[in-house]
Parts: sequence; C-alpha cells; structure tokens
Amino acid sequence: MSRLLISAAHKSSGKTTVSLGLCAALAQRGLQVQPFKKGPDYIDPMWLSLAAGRACHNLDFYCMSHEEIINSVGHYSTDADIALIEGNKGLYDGLDLDGSNSNAALATLTQTPVILVLDARGMTRGIAPLILGYQSFDPEVQIAGVILNQLGGSRHEAKLRAVIEHYTDIRVIGGVHRDHSMEIVERHLGLVPSNEDTSAINKIREISNLISNQVDLDLLLASASAEPLSFHAIQADVPSHETTVKIGIARDAAFGFYYPDDLDALTRAGAELVPFNTLTDTKLPDIDGLFIGGGFPESHMQSLAANTSLKTAIREAIEGGLPAYAECGGMMYLTRRISWNDRHSEMVGVIPADTVMHARPQGRGYVRLRETPAAPWPASQPQTEFVGHEFHYSGLENITEPLTCAYEVIRGHGIDGSNDGIVINNLLASYSHMRDTDQHHWARRFVDFVRMARS
Repeated sequence: MSRLLISAAHKSSGKTTVSLGLCAALAQRGLQVQPFKKGPDYIDPMWLSLAAGRACHNLDFYCMSHEEIINSVGHYSTDADIALIEGNKGLYDGLDLDGSNSNAALATLTQTPVILVLDARGMTRGIAPLILGYQSFDPEVQIAGVILNQLGGSRHEAKLRAVIEHYTDIRVIGGVHRDHSMEIVERHLGLVPSNEDTSAINKIREISNLISNQVDLDLLLASASAEPLSFHAIQADVPSHETTVKIGIARDAAFGFYYPDDLDALTRAGAELVPFNTLTDTKLPDIDGLFIGGGFPESHMQSLAANTSLKTAIREAIEGGLPAYAECGGMMYLTRRISWNDRHSEMVGVIPADTVMHARPQGRGYVRLRETPAAPWPASQPQTEFVGHEFHYSGLENITEPLTCAYEVIRGHGIDGSNDGIVINNLLASYSHMRDTDQHHWARRFVDFVRMARS
C-alpha cells in the first residue's frame, strides 16, 4: 500500500494544484490513485476526486480517533496502487502547541513519507536552511523529497537544485514553473467547486500535463511507502431485517458539499440515496426523507428562485412531515429569501427568517454542540455532545417566529452564537456540518428517524 503525503512549508504554497496534477498524472498512467484530504474541507476534495477518478476522503484529528484515521486510509486504499494525502496549511502547523493535529502528526501516525511543496519565489541559497530546519524539527517525519513550485525559469530552477544538492540530502522530485494557466478561480470560501466549474475536466487535464512534464513521476513513486497498515475494514451496520429507506439528496451546482464517507455511512445504515437537481427538477423524487447539504446557493439564487414548482414541492413536503436534514447552504435555501450585494431572491420559505450575506465570515472553524431535548433524532443517550465545523458568510435575520433549536453551541457560532439546529416539524437545519464518526454516528440516527417516520 504505497502512500505519500503532500504538504508545504506554509499555506498558499500551491500544494492543492500540485496534488491535483499528481493525482491526474498518475491516474493517466493507469494507476488507481486514492486521494485523501486532511481537515474539514469540501472543495479541495471535490477537485481531487475528479482528478483521481475516485472519491476523496477526509482525515480529521478533531472529529476522528487515531484508529479511525488509520482504518479510513487502509479501507479506502485497499484496491488502490497509491494513496495520496493532501495536507492543510504547513507541515508543522496545527491547533495545538505540541503539533498533535498537524500534517506531520498525520504522516507519523499513518507511516507516510512527505513530499514538501515549496513556494520558491524569491529564494536561492535560503532554501537550504529551510529544508534542513524542516528535517531536523521532527526526526520522526520522513521528508522523502521536495517539489519546487512557482519557479521563475530554468536558471532559477538550476540554482535551487545546485543549492539543495550541495547542502542537503533531499531529493528534488520536480520543479514547477510559474504558470497562470494552472490557477483555479477562487472566491470567498476558496476554490470554485468543481461541480460549478464546467471546464473543470479541461483545467485538470491542463494542470496534469504541466505536472507530468515538470515532476519526475518515477522518482515520486519510488519515494512512496509500501509499509502495510494494520486496520479494520469498515462494515455495514444495518440489521438484515430493517427495510431500506429512500433519501433524496440535492446534487447539483448549488449543493455539492457532502463527505463521501458520510454518504457511505447513510448507505450502510440502510438508505438508498436518490439524487435530484434543485436547479432543473420540477418535483421531488419518490422519497422517504430529504438531505440538502452545503454549497453556494447565493451564487445560484436567481435560478433557485425561478424553480418555483420544486420550491413549492419541498415546502409542502416538509410542512407535511417529511423527515429532512439541511446543512448550511441547504438551510439557507429553506429560508424565505437570500440577500446578497443588494439582490434578493425568494427561496423555499419553510424557515421563518431571511438569509443575509456579509463581507466577513459569521462562523468559521470547528464547533462543539450539545443536543437539547428538542433534538428530533433517536439517540442512545440524552444530551449527546459532539463536534463538527462551520464556515459561513451568511446570517439569519428578520426571524419572525420563535425558533426551536436542537443544539446548544459550546464552541463556535451557529445561528446566533448560542444555538444551532432549527427544528420545524421533522426538519433539522443547521449551519454546522457534521461528520459521521465514532464520536457521533449521525447517519444511522437520521436513517432510523426516516424509517420511524415512514412506519
């Protein structure tokens, strides 16, 4: 089971673009590439999934135990030729002083060699102490090579290679020259998601060709670990006597923020996921429950508003008691309207509030929530406490009715700094995103709730 972790000295070094190119270039060689992404993120994994042709899974110290991380890497890489893990931020960056949740800690836990992507703009001889410092800071981290990025030309590359060869024992895996054609459009939450970018396949192919010509893929593969991981395969948890329920899931340019392992957990719990398109479908499919994940409804609010027949169908279904779950963008869609840049578009109208976009994030980072007695899903114990994350520029305003909330916010912002998880009939809608892990198996609880409502 060969593995590599692609990290960097600091944020915005270009490691996501390099990782995309590597996934696509290795896949074009006929290899099965299993991508992973460290931390809470939807957008980078969507691009990595498209580049590799396999769903990218997230590895997160805050939401997952060490055993779960190892099991995820092992389980999803079983039939792959190589696993490629993209880190977040810099190699040694993290929330804790001891680095226990850093990329370096992930590399050590999973026994994975690190390829360091270095933004070399303006650097020559100074690159040597940078590399030597990263090597010596934590000897347990195996830095197997570097990819020089944002090079100014062939002379710049030659100087850096000479310096690295003279002062260090690190292998230069590649030198990527500065090229604006490799850039992916960004906006307030990072890269534009691949489900919205109609040219995503062409962009990935272009990046892949540039990476293939500037990175020694044979040397890269030789640097990958072949150490086996001891892990437990992830098993289905639905008893054979329980019936399957159909859960409609919004999958389109407006809504695409779903964790693949959460979708797997829903399936393992006995759900058949039925996709529908909020922009083009005029009615809901035949379903027992509804799941609308995050996304960018504000970028598509006029098209969403124009699809009045589907909005009516969703409103009537939820008002009629259809079990539904909505996260962040999905919750925004269920409010009365979205306002952004002096534009206003009417939404579904189930939630008695307006969504207003702001210039700065209203909630950002990890959250810790405690369930209130209003939480609708069946639980093994009352007042369950769990973690998740949020990242939203919007807030709810003009709330015209008292809100019943499923969560007390221990850490984070949620709706108002104290509460999250609006409960209306059988709807649960929150700004917080959940992960189905051992600390909170929400997928099974939601499927059980849908099954109970149907019966």
